[in-house]
Amino acid sequence: MAKYYDVHPVNPQPRAITQVADGVREGALIAYPTDSCYALGCRLGSRDGIDRIRAIRHLDDRHHFTLVCQDFAQLGRFARVDNDVFRAVKASTPGSYTFILPATREVPRMLQHPKKKTVGVRIPDHVVAQALLAELGEPLLSSTLLLPGEEEPMTQGWEIKDRLDHVLDAVVDSGDCGTELTTVVDFSGGEPEIVRRGAGDTSRFE
Repeated sequence: MAKYYDVHPVNPQPRAITQVADGVREGALIAYPTDSCYALGCRLGSRDGIDRIRAIRHLDDRHHFTLVCQDFAQLGRFARVDNDVFRAVKASTPGSYTFILPATREVPRMLQHPKKKTVGVRIPDHVVAQALLAELGEPLLSSTLLLPGEEEPMTQGWEIKDRLDHVLDAVVDSGDCGTELTTVVDFSGGEPEIVRRGAGDTSRFE
């Protein structure tokens, strides 16, 4: 049964954030809000967490997991960003963008694309997600909470708790955070390639 945390969307309760972060450190798989929609998240090196996310979403080994980072300095530990890419990514963060970039040696091989050796990274513009990342001190390995066969992700914490109670360890509910997915931009080939159009403005990448 998943623990349920009702967290204030503007002033998240420190005790609740600490409890969620402690759970993640101990291997918990959580559902948490971002600035685009709810996401599944676990500790960076958790093989069990990856396997559980893949099982929930029916993902294969070509799926790009995302490292949700607190800030640009943290993002730079896990993805290689050259000068031209730096300016474009920096101007778009925090926000509703996921960037596919070459992975650094800090990224476990199981999280990298098997052929391209890339990783997805993003910095959310969401108070609760940022509070959790600050307390955790490292990125959350994440994937959009979009269930197989459904066109839109779930938007309500209580619904997530009701439907996924048996496969999650915790649900962080801070109210509705929308249904639009992030815009995904692939910089691994040098020039930006828009892989998915979503909540973020794509004009600067075209």
